[in-house]
Amino acid sequence: MKKLIVAAAAAGLMSLAACGEKNANEAAAENTSAAIENTADNLEAAADNATTANAENALENAADNAHSAADNVADNEATAADNAVAANATGK
Repeated sequence: MKKLIVAAAAAGLMSLAACGEKNANEAAAENTSAAIENTADNLEAAADNATTANAENALENAADNAHSAADNVADNEATAADNAVAANATGK
């Protein structure tokens, strides 16, 4: 199952890399965000298979943190792109 997830993620990342409209930073941020999301999904699956409540809670917390980290990567790249557009518009 894990190999299937990794293969699907790799295919998705390759399709993102093929987009001609994104610069290298945007593509890297999207790839990083997707990889972190995949990690979060794996943590959630592990939590579902945990044998104790404490382990399940720890894994769910780690998954929540990973989802937040992925969101932060995406948000930071969007902010950087907005700043670059503003800088180009003002000539700075």
